[in-house]
Amino acid sequence: MAEYTNHFTGSFDRLRVYIEESVLNGSMSASVEGGSDFSCGDVRCVTRVYERYSLWGDNRLSLTVTLFGRDGDIRLSAITAGGSKAMFFKINTWGEEAFLDKFIRQVEKYSE
Repeated sequence: MAEYTNHFTGSFDRLRVYIEESVLNGSMSASVEGGSDFSCGDVRCVTRVYERYSLWGDNRLSLTVTLFGRDGDIRLSAITAGGSKAMFFKINTWGEEAFLDKFIRQVEKYSE
């Protein structure tokens, strides 16, 4: 498992769309596997689960992204999982780290 968090200011919807396009355009095997959207007053929370094939591990990996925001103040959490064929513990996490590293490079290019 690899994790990343960040803080943004600006449009919640623009960042959400940017992230989705970045993940889906970043790998020909990437797909949206599920998600949810919640709001309570002016507080919003969006979670998406993406998946892609990892050539390194010959398996699929997931990336869960959560955006939590209010009044242009946005928190992002991204967590990858999968990528190991071991039964009791992970013996390789290269695919997870590569998926998250590519995500981080794209997200850090974002500007309002």
